[in-house]
Amino acid sequence: MDVLVIGAGVGGLAVARVLLATGHRVRVYEQAPARRTGGKALLVWSNGNAILNDLGISLDDVGARIDRIDALTSGGRLRTSMDLAHAAGRYGFPTKAVPRHHLLQRLADGLPDGVVRYGVTCKRVTQDGGGVTVTFADGSTVTGDVLVGADGHHSVVRRTLWGDGAVQPATFGTWQGLSPIDIAITDTTRHLMVSGREGACGLMPAGKGLLQWWFDVRWSPADPRPASPLAELRRRFGHWASPVSEVLAAATDDDLEFFGHHWNKVRPVWGEGRITLVGDAAHTMPPTLGQGANQTLEDAWVLGRELAKDGDDPAARLRAYEKARYPHISLVSKLAKRNPANWRTPPMLARLVPDTIQTTMLARFSNRLTAAAAREP
Repeated sequence: MDVLVIGAGVGGLAVARVLLATGHRVRVYEQAPARRTGGKALLVWSNGNAILNDLGISLDDVGARIDRIDALTSGGRLRTSMDLAHAAGRYGFPTKAVPRHHLLQRLADGLPDGVVRYGVTCKRVTQDGGGVTVTFADGSTVTGDVLVGADGHHSVVRRTLWGDGAVQPATFGTWQGLSPIDIAITDTTRHLMVSGREGACGLMPAGKGLLQWWFDVRWSPADPRPASPLAELRRRFGHWASPVSEVLAAATDDDLEFFGHHWNKVRPVWGEGRITLVGDAAHTMPPTLGQGANQTLEDAWVLGRELAKDGDDPAARLRAYEKARYPHISLVSKLAKRNPANWRTPPMLARLVPDTIQTTMLARFSNRLTAAAAREP
């Protein structure tokens, strides 16, 4: 099958890896002039790491392993803990915090020359009973058997299918940085989530002396940006307990980038005919569960399994992929919208939650881990 992919982020590159391995022809088109080397760190949970393993991709020498997440009050009291080492032992794959550009590099390494074409912008998508045609900004066109929209939260392919207005702003936005901050937590396997009236702060080791840090604040698109974001963060969060104050003291404005959270309701059928979507194009969500990249990898893995099955109708295989993904991604999306990173559950109540809860949740989030469990005797 001749597969066209729009977008060469995590989703597009993963789709290319999966489908090339099962014998399909794949062509990926990306509007950026080259592979992206920016961005901050992300969490690759056991479910995402399992899929990378299936693709022959190892994260052993990049990023940092995360064995537990501790949720604290702004005053430093423990609310609850999650034992991620337990999930790693259960499923055989650890959770790692990895700079995004390292993950993109690993996904791109080994792809045949010419599979990804950079500097081309998709403007229009059309289809008929025999195939799908993409028209680019320069007027050129390509035609294939099916098309996968992996072009993110601003997806042109999704707008072709759904029209405008499907993705809506959520109530929070994030100021984040990835920088060498020399404090104790940077060299540990412990991820901190701190929440209080002012918002939330996350601190996550990302390997080689780097700390991924972020602050969630109430936000709407109409809000003006502060003239000095770091000064505003220090005013708002500077009185919080250690190590939040140390991070703010060591940070610089040049470290910061902002993104507003967005969300769309996941549809039971998100494609049409010979076109489907993966990743943020299908299910934009706030980053509060850290599952965005992992759910994108799950999409690629399930899509590959469905397109490897016998059948002469590509549209039927794409709808089977969407049907298989819907229960898992719908659950993740609904939970992410509730902004669990910003919950201020009283410590006495929060400690009633077992620290192994993430082991159970990962299976509910994952086609890959559920399939593996079903094969066990």
